[in-house]
Amino acid sequence: MNNVQLLSKPAAPSITKPIELYIFLDPLCKKALTMQTMLRKLTVEYEHYFTWRYILSTKLASLNTLSRRTKGCMTGAELDITHPALPSIAIKAAELQGKKAATRYLLKLQEHALLKTKNVTSYSVLIEIAKESNIDFDEFISDFGSKEAARAFQCDLHITHEMEVDEIPTIVFFNECIEDEGLKVSGMYAYEVYVQILQEMINEEITCNPLPTFDELFNRFHILTTSDVAEIYSISHQEAERELKKRMLQQKIERLANDDVTLWRKKCIQ
Repeated sequence: MNNVQLLSKPAAPSITKPIELYIFLDPLCKKALTMQTMLRKLTVEYEHYFTWRYILSTKLASLNTLSRRTKGCMTGAELDITHPALPSIAIKAAELQGKKAATRYLLKLQEHALLKTKNVTSYSVLIEIAKESNIDFDEFISDFGSKEAARAFQCDLHITHEMEVDEIPTIVFFNECIEDEGLKVSGMYAYEVYVQILQEMINEEITCNPLPTFDELFNRFHILTTSDVAEIYSISHQEAERELKKRMLQQKIERLANDDVTLWRKKCIQ
């Protein structure tokens, strides 16, 4: 692998498992979807060895233009601006409620982006997505209009620059020893490469969790692509689609699609 480098760890994160992954991605980049498919499989099989954090790396020269347009604060529902930085700031606002809230918000945002059902660079749309994401709406409104969310995004951009990440997506693997350098893997590789890196950094034989049932998988992730299912169960795309259609007929999941992508979402019981 040519796109692999050793890096010093930034401010020491709190690690309760032997490995921490810094995942650099642009939430609206198509490559982020491929990366998330790999990460879901890695999480399902080996989550007992690592924690992770997203570093949002939207390609922007600065946030000065956005700051001028919003006069430094995005308060007031009457504002309906669009800007490529807004989705990342919205995700950071959701993250102030915790990692799980940020993940729910990110997935709902990506759902609309992939299906092209909403303009996810619009301030008003990002507010609507908060209502759909089962997070504290009033808190989100307050945080989205705060300097803290913008600073959190600027911090991610700073980490991206500091660690010289110039290709998105990128993953940096750190172990629990702060003196050891992290391993930066730029771009996308086969799933087996990431498993090999995990094993080499732990320096012992690693064990794989048993695969979840389909119901357990959708209880955990709620919305998946056909590629997610095929990758996680190591089956063909056709086999995955056949199994998914069975569960759609059983009314356990529903199909959402356009000309470019098909998503499968856990069906809410009324």
